[in-house]
Formats: sequence, C-alpha cells, structure tokens
Amino acid sequence: MKIVLHICCGVCAAGAASVLLTEGHTVTGYFYNPNLYPESEYCRRLAAARATAEHLGFSVVEGPYDPSVWLATAEAFQHEPEGGQRCALCYRLRLENSFRFMTETAQDAFTSTLTISPHKSAKIINAIGEEIGGERFLARDFKKKDGFKKAVGLAKGWGLYRQNYCGCLYSMRENHG
Repeated sequence: MKIVLHICCGVCAAGAASVLLTEGHTVTGYFYNPNLYPESEYCRRLAAARATAEHLGFSVVEGPYDPSVWLATAEAFQHEPEGGQRCALCYRLRLENSFRFMTETAQDAFTSTLTISPHKSAKIINAIGEEIGGERFLARDFKKKDGFKKAVGLAKGWGLYRQNYCGCLYSMRENHG
C-alpha cells in the first residue's frame, strides 16, 4: 500500500517508518507541524526527519509551516495540561492536513508517527484519524512491541536530534518554566 506517514520528528519517524517499510508498504513522509515553536525547533526536527528518511530510503515532503494556523486553533486552550483538549485539537489539525495531502497525491492510506510517543494516547489519535479518513486511516500504536525504545535506539545510532518537549510554545513553557 502507498501510505502517507505524518511525521512529527525524526526519532518518531525512525520507529514508525521502519515498521511500515518492513511490512512492505511504500512510505511518503509528510512533515506538517505548524505547532512547532520556535522556528529553529521546526528546522531541527525537519532536518532530523529528512535524515531518517535518507537512512531508511523513503521521501519526505514538507507541508506548509504557518504557526498562525495552529495558534488560532490552540490559543484558547493554552492553559490545558499536556495531553488535554489542546493536544487533541493539534492532532486533528495535523491529521486533517495529512488526509488532504494523501488525497491530493493519490495515495492509499495515511497514519501518523504521533502514536509512538509514550506521552500520547494512541486511542485518541486513532479515533481522530478514523473520524477524518475512515478506512483510509491506518490505525496503529507504534509504541507497542518496544516501538519507542527501538526508535530511540535508531536515532542514537544515527546521531539524530532528539527534542525534550512536545513542540508547541505551551509545552515548551511547561517543560522549561
């Protein structure tokens, strides 16, 4: 199957893409993350995603980076804790855009690296993805079978940048004061 893999960062892409490629899928990475703050963080994560794609042999397409789109969606929920309603809105924004990209490029299905994180609910992400794309969303929990641990191992071996916060301005404030 031709699958669009929404990519949040290189580490998560390492784990999720390696599973999909091992299963015999053709993967197109789609880096769409208007939530990432600051722009220098966006650039570091994009570079790591591209490095992962090079190591594993798939392509990455960069979606538009317009933080104002994310801010308009999430600002009213800036005081929500990590994993709260703000995060669900952020997942939805990125999955909707990934679904559009999948249909525009005539691919078979889409999924996201987001479910590999031990800090994110695969149940919530998969429910949102299925609501958006129906059967064309490939529901997965990439953290299962030590998926996150394997991804971190690959990233360390490749010398990839590994961030210490989810990515948005609000998660950065939570983690760095």
